[in-house]
Amino acid sequence: MSNYPVHVAFPGRLIFVGFGSIGQGVLPLILRHVGIKADQITIVTADEAGEKVAAEYGVRFIKHPLTRENFKNVLDPLVGRGDFLLNLSVDVSSLALIQLCWEKGALYLDTCIEPWAGGYTDPTVSPSRRSNYALREAALALRETKQRAPTAVITHGANPGLVSHFVKQAMLNIATDTGVEHGDPNTKAEWAALAHKLGIKVIHIAERDTQVGSYAKEPGEFVNTWSVDGFVGEGCQPAELGWGSHEKNWPRDGKKHDFGRGSAIYLMQPGAGTRVRTWTPMAGHFHGFLITHGESISISDYLTIKKGEQVVYRPTVHYAYHPSDDAVLSVHELAGRNWVMQDRKRIMMDEIVKGVDELGVLLAGHKKNAYWYGSQLSVQEARQLCPHNNATSLQVTVSVLGGLVWAMENPNAGIVEPDELDFRRILEVCRPYLGLVVGEYSEWHPLVDRGRLFPEDLDETDPWQFKNIRVV
Repeated sequence: MSNYPVHVAFPGRLIFVGFGSIGQGVLPLILRHVGIKADQITIVTADEAGEKVAAEYGVRFIKHPLTRENFKNVLDPLVGRGDFLLNLSVDVSSLALIQLCWEKGALYLDTCIEPWAGGYTDPTVSPSRRSNYALREAALALRETKQRAPTAVITHGANPGLVSHFVKQAMLNIATDTGVEHGDPNTKAEWAALAHKLGIKVIHIAERDTQVGSYAKEPGEFVNTWSVDGFVGEGCQPAELGWGSHEKNWPRDGKKHDFGRGSAIYLMQPGAGTRVRTWTPMAGHFHGFLITHGESISISDYLTIKKGEQVVYRPTVHYAYHPSDDAVLSVHELAGRNWVMQDRKRIMMDEIVKGVDELGVLLAGHKKNAYWYGSQLSVQEARQLCPHNNATSLQVTVSVLGGLVWAMENPNAGIVEPDELDFRRILEVCRPYLGLVVGEYSEWHPLVDRGRLFPEDLDETDPWQFKNIRVV
């Protein structure tokens, strides 16, 4: 342990809520890089997953599913002033846990804003109200009720989370390479002004996971390289994207929200049933799923410029995700089952034999067309860097570590989103675990080699229109 830098000392208790693949992967990172001992840590989780990993590190393990009715009684003796609650669960309300932490004087971090069980897929609730947009609006409304409060970092995994910091570094790189004066942007207004000055129209969170296992997915089984429940939950939510000011063509199934900041729209179909065109350096151009994610909404909002109530500038922002091939087969089977999850689920870990998770941001529309910046991490390197991780999980877990360190260093910030953190500090913590971190320009755009087999209704006046990017 002494060979690793300790980024921050923490005298309080650390309570995990949930201990799936991300919890198991981040525990050794925390013990390496945070001045904390195993006897300061308690895990509260819904099932036996991870019990052996907890025992390996000598960490207290409590199996007790949390519900709306019991969570306060379960957590009351475990959480106090100066402690930290790390929420890596599904089906446990993030807002309820934040309020509990505020009452107790404890810090908080999650990787997405979770509702109580069923909140993603309740057909009695309108698609707008079960969207990530709605969950974010509720969190920001809670923030307004308490201006000075213990820090609660929301949505800080790989994406949402790490990719917001990639966006800032990518903008600085583009500005330098195109001769655009950028200074040292710090505020929301300064970053939005730089994005506008650069002419960025579109930001894809473009990810291609090529990890493969030693045995294939079986019928009736959902296989993924990270949380199955998390992926299915967000995949069944409406497809969501930040809606850019340059867009001329309204999606035929697009809908506006009738509340909140108005930075995003949604489609009347699941994200796991919606495909978009994108590009990464290793994969080239491919089709990804437009899975709803918090960063699609927060980045577009963060980079918005308004004159009064009128939007002067805003980029279109969305996730474009090609998961592992077995996960793609799992999604196709899930769709055929009318979005009812398979009876069995498996997170690929030790059985992975090769592959890379290529996760980054594609910023397009500027002078050099398109620029991808991000992490290319192989499963072999991930295993060498930290136990209990694959390439996908390590990109998440190290970002959790980065957000946790920032919260400990800034303990009275209230509710904060990734876009509001110090991107340099986060990348400093994360970079040693991200494999190759690269930036690459491309002449690719969504009209390249289109119409080769069949004519299409394209908007050739601007190749970066969402109409051209979406696979209908």
